[in-house]
Amino acid sequence: MNLSTIVNVKRPTSLDEVQGWHDGCSWLAGGTWLFSEPQVAVDTLIDLDRLGWAPLTVTEAGLEIAATCRVVELHAFAGLAEWHAVPLFRQCIDSFLMSFKIWNAATIGGNVCMSLPAGAMISLTAALEGVCTLWPRGGVPRTVPVAEFVTGNHANVLQPGELLRSIHLPAAALTKRTAMRQVSLTKFGRSAALIIGTVGQDGTDFLLTVTAATPKPVQLRFPACPSADALRAALDARLPPDAYFADVHGSAPYKRHVTQYLAEQIRTELA
Repeated sequence: MNLSTIVNVKRPTSLDEVQGWHDGCSWLAGGTWLFSEPQVAVDTLIDLDRLGWAPLTVTEAGLEIAATCRVVELHAFAGLAEWHAVPLFRQCIDSFLMSFKIWNAATIGGNVCMSLPAGAMISLTAALEGVCTLWPRGGVPRTVPVAEFVTGNHANVLQPGELLRSIHLPAAALTKRTAMRQVSLTKFGRSAALIIGTVGQDGTDFLLTVTAATPKPVQLRFPACPSADALRAALDARLPPDAYFADVHGSAPYKRHVTQYLAEQIRTELA
């Protein structure tokens, strides 16, 4: 879509070149949502492409995913042999309500910053205990866990002009065993529930991450894989009936039912 309100496009090679931020400015990464509908409040685009951030950086501490990393680049990532959670990357990407063509343009950071309940990269990075590095305008960088970055439907902790630089996935989370379940009302529809479980190779540190069925990620952690009754009780305590996100992709009672059903499947698999 042509954005008829845009009067200036900046392509900085360094963020030091970005001066005079105002309410009409918008960061541009993949732009798959930005160009999908009118943006009447935006008059200036600041393209991040020429900043040259490495899409994926492997270190002893884990994996650093640049906000500008394309979905297709993460889909092709093989990872280290001991990173047993890497197949989860492709599972989450395959659950996207988007064509493979969009994968070549859409970015990981863009999906996270959209902060929609069914954002599959939010599901992935929250489940693998990701931590966002945020660069505010004129301030010092700060870090926020992905599970706390999203605060509601299309809402997050970003301040005006603040930029998501990267998401760090710790090596300890990447070595875990994983199980994922996803359900939609239609075969290729938007996720009504996307649930991910992770557990250590020794059976300790069980983490269940609920997304899509809720306005923001909800996580339940146990010292080891819980019993069916313990998991159900924890879900009921943390997610009462009114905590589920109702929309055209599923009612709250439906999402509550499938969340509990899929969570038990995950628990059984990882046990």
